[in-house]
Amino acid sequence: MIITRTPLRISFGGGGTDLPSYYREFGGFVLSAAINKYVYITINKSFLPGYFLKYSEMEHTQTCEEVRHPLFREALMLHQAPRPLEIVSIADVPAGTGLGSSGAFLVGLIHALYAYERKRTTAETLAREAVDIEMNRLKEPVGKQDQYVAAYGGLLCQEYKSDDSVSMTVLRVSETALKELRDSLMLFFVGQTRSASALLDDQRKRSEQREKDMLDGLHFVKQLGQEIRRVLEAGAVHELGLLMHQHWLRKRGRSKGMTNDRVDELYELARSRGGATGGKLVGAGGNGFLLLHTQDRKRLRAAMADAGASEMEFNFDFDGSVVMMRNA
Repeated sequence: MIITRTPLRISFGGGGTDLPSYYREFGGFVLSAAINKYVYITINKSFLPGYFLKYSEMEHTQTCEEVRHPLFREALMLHQAPRPLEIVSIADVPAGTGLGSSGAFLVGLIHALYAYERKRTTAETLAREAVDIEMNRLKEPVGKQDQYVAAYGGLLCQEYKSDDSVSMTVLRVSETALKELRDSLMLFFVGQTRSASALLDDQRKRSEQREKDMLDGLHFVKQLGQEIRRVLEAGAVHELGLLMHQHWLRKRGRSKGMTNDRVDELYELARSRGGATGGKLVGAGGNGFLLLHTQDRKRLRAAMADAGASEMEFNFDFDGSVVMMRNA
């Protein structure tokens, strides 16, 4: 039996510039961090013939091509996974909550297949294969940050270049600033889950059409991501909240559906009653989780609890995708 553990992520700035519709012309930059909330994949030789897959549904097929789940299907086909095989996926957080779950799932699945094949691999290979499956084989309107952060772990500065290459740099932050950063951030579930595909496809189309408002917004968040990097590496963690608030204001205007009345109300409550200095939705789906910056965790926790928003405690993950168990 093989078990892999792959982290989800939060993003601080630059989200959306990791889509090819933007970075192939302008270059992208994203600053994000892996967190200690995970997708787990177990893989084992099955007593049943074919492929027996368990996730939010169950599938039992004789061939890869018959598999309904597109990520499972393409990964199994890419690796020509031998039958009989049983694969189970479970996660700490539901899909569709803006934490990069599909990218983490796919990276963890590919890692499990490599381990089952007794082949060594690297974080770069895991990320590239996951990107290839989602962006090229399935033609999904997704970016690259989820797959790369899931594979590498840590706090990562990611540069996406016009030739499709990716440059990864670890955020150079002191231990003191890192602790301050962790203590100043809180995640709250604002309700519902949804796919971000429609919003990302809207961004892709508007970017390809060179729509000025969309491009200006993406230029802004890229520059803001670079400014957040500068601030954190300088140890000025207290400045992060204001920069996140600027990000919030611009992202809301970039595409319809980026937020909704419930999210807007919670954000304003967090700032007025909870004392939050700023925040952002960590995904593109308009729901899921609010990431908030504060100097008073107790006050913010109380205000959000009164509004019915559940807190999810977290820490940073520095391991990336790992094989937790490998039995012959």
